[in-house]
Amino acid sequence: MTRLTLTRPDDFHLHLRDGAMLQGIAPESARDFARAIIMPNLVPPVVTGAEAAAYRERIAAALPGADFTPLMTLYLTEQTDPADLVAAHKAGIVTAVKLYPAGATTNSASGVTDFTKVAKVFEAMAEAGVPLCVHGEVTAAEIDIFDREAVFIETVLDPIRRAHPGLKVIMEHVTTKDAVDYVRANPQGLGATITTHHLILNRNSLLVGGMRPHYFCLPVAKRELHRQALVEAALSGDPRFFLGTDSAPHSDDRKECACCAAGCFTATNTMPILAQIFDREGRLDRLEGFTSHFGADFYGLARNAGTITLEKTAEPVRFPAKIETGAGPVTVFEPGFDLYWRVAG
Repeated sequence: MTRLTLTRPDDFHLHLRDGAMLQGIAPESARDFARAIIMPNLVPPVVTGAEAAAYRERIAAALPGADFTPLMTLYLTEQTDPADLVAAHKAGIVTAVKLYPAGATTNSASGVTDFTKVAKVFEAMAEAGVPLCVHGEVTAAEIDIFDREAVFIETVLDPIRRAHPGLKVIMEHVTTKDAVDYVRANPQGLGATITTHHLILNRNSLLVGGMRPHYFCLPVAKRELHRQALVEAALSGDPRFFLGTDSAPHSDDRKECACCAAGCFTATNTMPILAQIFDREGRLDRLEGFTSHFGADFYGLARNAGTITLEKTAEPVRFPAKIETGAGPVTVFEPGFDLYWRVAG
């Protein structure tokens, strides 16, 4: 197969930032994707319906004339007002709410420390049908960073879901076989996004031969057996697993430094990378479900009406090494292998 036409894909986990960075990198996602779940971890975070509406307007202003719909989220804090949250969802301003354990990742200091303090919010969300997007890691210093997802599932997520069985939950950017197995063991009300970079990276990619800052993300890449479990889940055709790139831009000066920021910027070349992976595994027929159908279905959204076409090339396709923005250059994720797919112009 050398040409493949798909329903236009959605990105169910995307960072667009704000200001000059937003202006510079938003077109990279809008080029291929019809919609995206937009992360609210700005500084200060997006915590009210009014703030989400204002952020949506800034995104639209950065993409004049683009066929792209930002699906807004609220940042869950211990002071979140359930009434404001539900009203914003009913008004179509907010699609979901994002749970960051405090200190887990970039701009998460305002996240939740005591989960009992947000129980009333979870109750209101379950009743109103508002999905909860979860960054699934504990932050206790004594827990090894490579174990934090598995411990979160056992000690935080499972108790939350048992206490609030009507709550629809998306485990974002899963990185472990533990997470894949948990989703499969819990068929009701639970889905998971898988990133482009976690289908490629293991912890050797990050550390062997020297620290590679543009491969550093949170949750951090794990052992090879976990990467293989993610690939198998993405290729499986199981509708509970769908694409959320977690494309997360940082300027090079914040990545190439002594204590680098966490995030991989994959918006520019995600669809060609995924086509390469699915083609290599003989599963191109399942790419459309993973990128274009399953996430929309899980969120209860109509599938996109438009299409994109991917074409296979005889020679490797070259992508820009960096995207220049007013906030500084952003390095595009390098998968470590040649790409022979591109989105047809």
